[in-house]
Amino acid sequence: MKTIEKQGKTVEEAVELALKELNAKKDEVLIEVLDEGSRGLFGLLSRMAKVRVTLKKKPEEKALEFLNGLLKIFKLEPDIKLEYQEDGMCKIEMKGKGLGLLIGKHGETLNALQFLTSLVANKGNPNYKRIILDVEGYRKKRERTLKELALKIAKKVKETKKSIALEPMPPHERKIIHNTLQGDNRVKTHSEGEEPYRRVIISLKYPPVK
Repeated sequence: MKTIEKQGKTVEEAVELALKELNAKKDEVLIEVLDEGSRGLFGLLSRMAKVRVTLKKKPEEKALEFLNGLLKIFKLEPDIKLEYQEDGMCKIEMKGKGLGLLIGKHGETLNALQFLTSLVANKGNPNYKRIILDVEGYRKKRERTLKELALKIAKKVKETKKSIALEPMPPHERKIIHNTLQGDNRVKTHSEGEEPYRRVIISLKYPPVK
C-alpha cells in the first residue's frame, strides 16, 4: 500500500494535497492526523498541520491476495489472469494442473470460493465490486449447460403448467437463466431466497402472451 505524508495550513488542506498526489478519492484512503498544527499570536500560523495518507487496497488486489494464500495451502500454483469487464466486474481466471478440485460438482466449490473471495475483497469497500472466478474456461461450459437447462425446464413448465424451482445459483448464473428465457412469450422467471441459496423460479405466464 502506498503511503505519503503531507503538510498544509490546515488538516483539510494537507489531506487535499495528499489526495491530489495519490490521484485518489477520500473513501479510497486511510487518513492519520500526525499534527493538527497551531496558530500563535494574532492568529499567525506557527506550525503546519501534517497528515499521513495511505491508499486502501482495491477489492481486486485483496481478492488476489486471498486466493494466492489459499492456493498455497493446497500447494497449487496456477497462472492467474485478472480482466476488467465492461460492466465494471472483475474476472479472475486460473489455469494449470490439478485445479479440478476448485470446481467441484456443478461448480459448487468454485461458486463457494467465489462467494468467499467476494466477501474478503469487498470488506470495508463502500462500492461493491463484482468478482467472478473461473478455472480452465469452466464458466463458458457452464453457461452452455445452463442455457440448455433453462430451455428444457421451460418446456416442462409449459407441458405441466406448474412452476419449477431450480437449484441455488450465484447471481451471474441466475442472470443466464433470466436472459435465456426473457424472449419466451409463455414463461416468466424470478428469483427467490437469500444468498447464497437464492434460486430461479420458472413459471407459466397468465394469461399467455400472444
